[in-house]
Amino acid sequence: MLAKKLRVLVVDDTIVYRKAVSDILAEIPGVEVVGIAHNGKIAMSKIATLKPDLLTLDIEMPEMNGLEVLAELQKNHPGVGAIMLSTLTDDGSHMTMKALELGAFDFILKPQSSANLQEGKDQIKNALLPMLEAFSNSSNARSLLGTKGVFTRPKTLLGKKTVSPLHPQAITATSSTPRTSVRRGKSEIVTIGISTGGPNALSQMLPQLPGDLGVPVVIVQHMPPVFTKSLAASLDAKCALTVKEAEDTEPIQPNTVYIAPGGKQMKLVASADGKNRIIKITNDPPENSCKPSADYLFRSVGDYYVGRTTAVIMTGMGSDGTKGLQILKQKGAFVIAQDEATCVVYGMPKAPIQQGLADIVAPLNKIAAEITKSVR
Repeated sequence: MLAKKLRVLVVDDTIVYRKAVSDILAEIPGVEVVGIAHNGKIAMSKIATLKPDLLTLDIEMPEMNGLEVLAELQKNHPGVGAIMLSTLTDDGSHMTMKALELGAFDFILKPQSSANLQEGKDQIKNALLPMLEAFSNSSNARSLLGTKGVFTRPKTLLGKKTVSPLHPQAITATSSTPRTSVRRGKSEIVTIGISTGGPNALSQMLPQLPGDLGVPVVIVQHMPPVFTKSLAASLDAKCALTVKEAEDTEPIQPNTVYIAPGGKQMKLVASADGKNRIIKITNDPPENSCKPSADYLFRSVGDYYVGRTTAVIMTGMGSDGTKGLQILKQKGAFVIAQDEATCVVYGMPKAPIQQGLADIVAPLNKIAAEITKSVR
């Protein structure tokens, strides 16, 4: 259910998608299609009069493409949201990463050409409905739209990368959190679960981690195939740590960030000699409708790093990660949750915070400092 009525402008240069998306939106209670536009230039001319809350926005269009529309929204209409329609290609994923950096709320994939018309409409509706609900229900979505990552790859000093300064801001420890006797000291791994709003949040948080963090970081960001590789490349260009899409059977190394491949599950397993931990990429079923799933990753981390894990739960729709955090907490993990005020969607951190699983509830710009303290 939508918390409040949404006025939506449909923007796409292909008549098939304009009609399909318009028809789908018209079937959803609480959504009003206020207009359509077949390129970005026409869309911008209509925004002032139609006053939409949200655009469904194609990326590749003549005259003014989706990225140019987002830049204009940032400048002149910062409260208007956008959900992108993307193609499952390298170019499509690269442009979608740019769109998310420019403040797009989220994206859905255009159906594959093999899908018939009804299948395609069903795919779009199933993807679009939870996003509309999240956008409508989130008090933060509009205020945080267009908030860009401000950090770039740190300059090197004497051959070592340095880290950007942290901004001071209050951190709240959850007083109801039960302290566990399993906790042994500093963490030897960091694991993160994140979804809607994640690419932008990661582009602000990860560059604040020092290049000599000393431990590996394993991340589940809810995304389809191809897109996680583009996300890793985008983040790697901004970070002192190495950021990469994880590969099957590779040993995990300190000072490296591994992002689970979209459309697969990722877990940690023991190497053949039992001395090291390696990444295992599987085709196991979705959990919480997610593939990759934070719960799936968190459980495996708990198997090998009892009392030596820092687990971080950040902005995103749904509740993926909560069950995994319950297991990690029982095994002595130190849990950091992003606070409601800085989440684009306060979904994934909500239940862990309410259940007292979080040792620290921190704003986005302080999460990196808390991670660093926990491993040193």
